[in-house]
Amino acid sequence: MKAYWIAHVDVTDPEQYSEYTKRAPAAFAAFGGRLLARGGRSEAMEGRATPQRSVVIEFESYDQALACYRSAQYQQACGHRQGVARAEVIIVEGVEG
Repeated sequence: MKAYWIAHVDVTDPEQYSEYTKRAPAAFAAFGGRLLARGGRSEAMEGRATPQRSVVIEFESYDQALACYRSAQYQQACGHRQGVARAEVIIVEGVEG
């Protein structure tokens, strides 16, 4: 069953954050991740205010999604996000059918 990363990100230093966005996609690809949404137009219909960036990444399984997040390659990319962005990342299992 597929799984998805859902991330909401508010960036305070776009230049430094770009170092994260240069490195993270390689980690996603290494674990079969496929970007479905990254930035782009969005509007909060309920809940908190719209974050600057919303990201959705599809993985073939929940285990692959977790392994990607926990990987040294992704954690190294995350180091470039620390202190320059506030991120909320949720991994959710998809539904069958």
